[in-house]
Amino acid sequence: MTITDSEWNRVSTAVHQACAGIPDVSPQAVLTEVERTVYPGISEDDLSLAQIMAARTLIEAEPGYSKVTARLLLNRIRQQALAWLDCSPATQQEMRDRYPAYFTAYVERGIELGQLDPQLAEFDLSQLGEALIAENDLAFSFLGLQTLYDRYLLHHEGTRYELPQAFFMRVAMGLALREDNPTERAVEFYNLLSSFDFMCSTPTLFNAGTTRPQLSSCFLTTVEDDLAAIFHSISNNAMLSKYAGGLGNDWTPVRGIGAHINGTNGKSQGVVPFLKIANDTAVAVNQGGKRRGAVCAYLETWHIDIEEFLELRRNTGDDRRRTHDMNTANWIPDEFIRRVEADAEWTLFSPDETPDLHELYGKAFTKRYREYERAADRGEIRLFRRVRAVDLWRRMLTMLFETGHPWITFKDPCNLRSPQQHTGVIHSSNLCTEITLNTSPDEVAVCNLGSVNLVNHTTPTGIDQEKLAKTVRTAVRMLDNVIDINFYTIPEARHSNLRHRPIGLGLMGFADALFRQQIPMGSARAVEFADRSTELISYHAISASSDLAAERGRYSSFEGSLWSKGILPIDSLHILAEERDGDVDLDHSSTMDWDALREKVRRQGMRNSNVMAIAPTATISNICGVSQSIEPIYRNLYVKANMSGDFTVINPYLVEDLKEAGLWDQQMVTDLKLHDGSLQPIDRIPQELKQRYATAFEIEPSWLVEAAARRQKWLDQAQSLNLYVTSPSGRAIDQLYRSAWRKGLKTTYYLRSVAATHVEKSTLRGTDGKLNAVPAASTACSVDDPSCEACQ
Repeated sequence: MTITDSEWNRVSTAVHQACAGIPDVSPQAVLTEVERTVYPGISEDDLSLAQIMAARTLIEAEPGYSKVTARLLLNRIRQQALAWLDCSPATQQEMRDRYPAYFTAYVERGIELGQLDPQLAEFDLSQLGEALIAENDLAFSFLGLQTLYDRYLLHHEGTRYELPQAFFMRVAMGLALREDNPTERAVEFYNLLSSFDFMCSTPTLFNAGTTRPQLSSCFLTTVEDDLAAIFHSISNNAMLSKYAGGLGNDWTPVRGIGAHINGTNGKSQGVVPFLKIANDTAVAVNQGGKRRGAVCAYLETWHIDIEEFLELRRNTGDDRRRTHDMNTANWIPDEFIRRVEADAEWTLFSPDETPDLHELYGKAFTKRYREYERAADRGEIRLFRRVRAVDLWRRMLTMLFETGHPWITFKDPCNLRSPQQHTGVIHSSNLCTEITLNTSPDEVAVCNLGSVNLVNHTTPTGIDQEKLAKTVRTAVRMLDNVIDINFYTIPEARHSNLRHRPIGLGLMGFADALFRQQIPMGSARAVEFADRSTELISYHAISASSDLAAERGRYSSFEGSLWSKGILPIDSLHILAEERDGDVDLDHSSTMDWDALREKVRRQGMRNSNVMAIAPTATISNICGVSQSIEPIYRNLYVKANMSGDFTVINPYLVEDLKEAGLWDQQMVTDLKLHDGSLQPIDRIPQELKQRYATAFEIEPSWLVEAAARRQKWLDQAQSLNLYVTSPSGRAIDQLYRSAWRKGLKTTYYLRSVAATHVEKSTLRGTDGKLNAVPAASTACSVDDPSCEACQ
């Protein structure tokens, strides 16, 4: 023994308590690992760290050790927080009684430090402290709790004094400040967050209840064609990014390269030099070190700079005309896709000569665009260029495959199905392609995000509809509160958000919900579940917003909206079909009483102009310990890298099924590592399990498009949809994106391919016995890009 008996007894007690109640974990296995690493004179701090490191090495062989590791980390966090607040030490079991006193001390110290809003002292802190559920601390996975510790829990000079349940209550209090009964509402909100049934987006978690409550996730702007306006927009980017906002910039109005400049009688250098400045601004403003500033530039396909825009993420060429850190996206009108399918010509214009194209969509755009083409033929347009539409489309898809950008997003369905057509035009989406809101020089669109944890509302036989309805109702109220409490860094954002009050309720844990029901992702049953689950969320979200309108008043631009006409998202599919003259492949099936809801919305109105958007949930899904958003599982066993470090991720549903089949052993762990978490090459695994646990690159991408199409019919905004291809070819990718367009998708996100994704293998070959990650090659669109966390 290399440490004293008393020290070892404390370690043994902590490890046994951490393993209590978790099936198939062995305290002795953890203690054996600890014994290998301790040494005489080890500090108390290093001894607690040794326990954490010992438990984490066992995760790949048994998922339950993830919770063991989290509990050992929790001990460390708790000791640090209680000591700093001059509270007596306590075990996790003792926190059931100790949380109330700790909570009052925590709030008082946070206000004293200037970190917490002084209004929090006006709550009934005793009642809130009694409402904290210490047992919920035990639900964390290691990745979830480490993520919370590294970036979310409040600290003073590196010392965390905010415990997880206090964190959730702080956010809940921050969202309940304006309620008539704030203490009771805070408990209601806390219960939703603490149970992981719903989670607010990262900016809300960062800032709710603090002295700088910038709670919104996404901001969309339009950049005007004027030097002062361009730099005003870049300044706005910096101010919005400072407090953890993800940005989507519409650059289409800026004149193209070679366009005439009246003031100097010179020629424009085009949009690209300004994009370079915007790129560097995003890098410079890194959101207080919490995560990298993030921005996406959108350009319409008819802009004369579009070909250079496609090259922005290439690693070759003039670096002054490259934006290596900025995301880019194509904003594609339907007329362009029709030209591609007809193998026709496409004309590129500079927006200073064709300014109204930016404000038109659908048949109105097509009519005006063709008029400009005829004007060009008559010599009335100074700057234009003709290209073969198919050639430009192929370049778009080639760049998407090679660099991950620009993403493919569709202008017309975003606008034709928008409830807010009467107030303006949607000119872009956001950083993660799920937000579709109007922008103008006077209005910066703002969206406030949060996600329902779908697996927490799913049983082996289907969805718990009563629980889901209750969760959605409370979640919509929380998101609506964000709008009034929010700290707005620029006036254009405040004006827009208070006028339209959009929110974006999404979902996460979709893959887990399928696993719980034993449904393969690549199947008709999965498509049907995507349809029905999104229908339920949409129905209850719209109903909740309408009830809030009855309680608090309609949003100010309600009259004239599709809502005011009784046209719900499912109904707007007909508008899209009519504008495309039936050239669509849409499903109109439904199961809920939508007629009653239409009447309710017409009668009561809506509190929010938009209510649903499915964001990527890259970070909050980690906190909740579930699969990201609507994503298929990446691998069944792999090492996940993010800003908190490297973490072993193993699919617990697979492990459970393999245990039942008598197939879970060390050889299976070795086989999974050898085959990058894939079951397909492992002969002894039944075909049924291979199908059920097929990974992202093993699922035919057409299933993902079909499921997304079924969701899209229920969404007033969009969804962040990644597509995966195993054997990419030009023809396959072309068909995939044309199918996405024809099925009415508004946007897509990354195109992932095996060729562009290096899988990180895990190994226990290190001399210290720890699980090590083999560094991945730098790729354009890594599935686990640690900086891609801007929305959630």
